[in-house]
Amino acid sequence: MARRWIRIRLGKRPPPRCRRGEECGIARWTWNGWAMDIRYLYSALNRVHSVSTTSKASLLDHPDLLLRMRSGGSVPEVHPSLSKAVANLNWEAALEEDKDLESKGIRILSWADEEYPERLRSLPDPPPALYVRGRLETLKPPAIAVVGSRLSTVYGLGVARSLAGDLVRAGLCVVSGLARGIDTAAHEGSLSVPGRALAVLGTGPDRVYPRENEGLHRRILESGGAVLTEFPPGTPPHPRNFPQRNRVIAGLAWGVLVVEATERSGSLITARFAAETGREVFAIPHNLTSRTGIGPNSLIQRGAKLVLQVSDVVEELPEGIRAALKPETSESDRASTPADLSEEGRKVLAHLSPDSARSVDTLCAATGLPAAEVLARLFELQMGGYCVELPGMRYALKRALREPT
Repeated sequence: MARRWIRIRLGKRPPPRCRRGEECGIARWTWNGWAMDIRYLYSALNRVHSVSTTSKASLLDHPDLLLRMRSGGSVPEVHPSLSKAVANLNWEAALEEDKDLESKGIRILSWADEEYPERLRSLPDPPPALYVRGRLETLKPPAIAVVGSRLSTVYGLGVARSLAGDLVRAGLCVVSGLARGIDTAAHEGSLSVPGRALAVLGTGPDRVYPRENEGLHRRILESGGAVLTEFPPGTPPHPRNFPQRNRVIAGLAWGVLVVEATERSGSLITARFAAETGREVFAIPHNLTSRTGIGPNSLIQRGAKLVLQVSDVVEELPEGIRAALKPETSESDRASTPADLSEEGRKVLAHLSPDSARSVDTLCAATGLPAAEVLARLFELQMGGYCVELPGMRYALKRALREPT
């Protein structure tokens, strides 16, 4: 029987001809077993830190070159620095680490996999492999990235949470970076529809950063969402990782919505990646004196689309994407009128704002209610989805309310 070699998707060459049962690369190859283990080749490439992402991307269609470098052979087609870096990898340790990840339910999606996100393939430097926790189906709906400053305002948090909820109810997926501030609010809003929250980490898949978002990380997975990273296990939250992560956030999305950003915010890097790779850039308008409004306002000045409501985003999507969207209705939509609240609850609600937080003392003074009653009504409002508690026991509206009919 003639040997059949499986070519990987988008690949150009078959692997080196090994006799059946011989060691050839990182696994024991057979004539039709090569494609099964190719993910480990690309995952190992993620561990090469001394060369650029663009240099690594040059090998994505050439696994045969990777195999030759892995064996320490001469590869004149590749720059010597890249060839040396790949040859110096501890391939056995990488393989053992990857198999340990898979035993824990973490999926390795390589460039060769059909499930590898199509939007990432259009980047000039796509990751060779992704490590994914959660449902791969979360990667399929069209996505919008919602990003912003870690030093966020009450206004920004409310807008991010509200618009993220509106986007997932419109049938989109919301992707963000699990950072403090706007990213956290965006993920919280996207949890209103199961399976539409997608987080991209700047660490390995075995770490959550910041630690305070471990609960949010868990809720994303429990709701049917996904968390992914291109960084191998054990990678700490080094500052250089986050611009690299931001290109993946932009790459997964059809557009990037910047809610808040200071003049040097990493969110502007995400917006730049989006613009350079043909994605839409959206921004929320801000007060001219707001420090976190400098970024969005400057983006709007340079041509980003000003967003006031979810339809401003949806109408910029390609017609085929818009036609395929399946809007959903959630409990939070139906709970947007206070008609079902107690009289005391409505009184407290009347003194809450989506733009600024109120303390319990402030609400006691405004309503004339005792602190115990105010706290009870605030709990009622939180359970109904009307307000959110912020650090320091301060409270704000989640969104502007519709009048009861």
